[in-house]
Amino acid sequence: MNHKSLFSLLLIAIFVIIGCSSPKGKYERIEGYAQGGTFHIIYSPPAGVENTQVEQRVNDLLAAIDNSLSGYNKGSLLSRFNAGEEIVPDSLFIEVFNRSKEVWQESSGAFDPSAAPLFELWGFGFGNRATVTQELIDSVKFLIGMDLLSIEGSGDSARVVKEHPGVKLNFNAIAQGYTCDVIARALDDFGCANYLVEVGREIVCKGLSARGDKWRVGLDKPLDGNFDEGANLQEIILMSDGALVTSGNYRKFYIEDGEKRAHTIDPATGRPVTHNLLSATVIASDGATADAYATWMMVIGEERTIELASQRNDIEVYLVYGEQDSMKVWHTEGFPILSNDKK
Repeated sequence: MNHKSLFSLLLIAIFVIIGCSSPKGKYERIEGYAQGGTFHIIYSPPAGVENTQVEQRVNDLLAAIDNSLSGYNKGSLLSRFNAGEEIVPDSLFIEVFNRSKEVWQESSGAFDPSAAPLFELWGFGFGNRATVTQELIDSVKFLIGMDLLSIEGSGDSARVVKEHPGVKLNFNAIAQGYTCDVIARALDDFGCANYLVEVGREIVCKGLSARGDKWRVGLDKPLDGNFDEGANLQEIILMSDGALVTSGNYRKFYIEDGEKRAHTIDPATGRPVTHNLLSATVIASDGATADAYATWMMVIGEERTIELASQRNDIEVYLVYGEQDSMKVWHTEGFPILSNDKK
């Protein structure tokens, strides 16, 4: 549904100061591969907490999330559910399911993990791309809608109930933001006052960087096929205590019959979106919300997103829209761009 994370963390600049003395003391880092990409964690450990302890906890959490929510791990709870097996959802699955259903309701279905059959038709799910016709779209649309699913019972008796055996889920548009949340909670449990968690270039941060100021994040320009992260920045953003996710269509698309097929699928039409919103960046209190909202905005386009964001005081939003050669920008008043920050 959502190939997001158009952010470069300026990791080279960040990493040169990790592990050395700074105004905020010693910072550690953990990095590796997860969820089809990389992750990086930068944090200041409290007294008595060893980096090996934190690293082991992070690896355990990443494995647990993969075994619960991954659509690529054929043994995960999600994959087994999509294959028609009755599963006992764990706490990770239940939390993501419940938050997904809340945003689905709030967005009037624009954000919809149950649109998995549509994602698969267009080649952006867990299966192979089909030759899409309106008849084929219509044949799966009756399987779409989070109101077709519920979680009943609790503990070992909990079950995910679906009204039709063909109903499936795809949590890709919320899972990485949620993963950042889970790791951030673990760092909170260790007593860490300052950290930045990045999974797949989605971010949750707290406190200050090793420089003693806010964390700095670079926003790439949304140019088609731009995979050289950090080489062409749109903005530099200052962050402390919050989550940031960007969704966009410039890194995951294909050309068919001379037309660009964007990976963002509108559940209402069953087709890739055709508006001019190139990327939507959301800052929220938690990663799952920022992740889901960024997808919601990519579905509804720039005009409706501006109207939505202008009415909210719990999120900050930065939009890039228009054509590749004439991009325009809109952002909420409080979006923390470096040049706008009073030092």
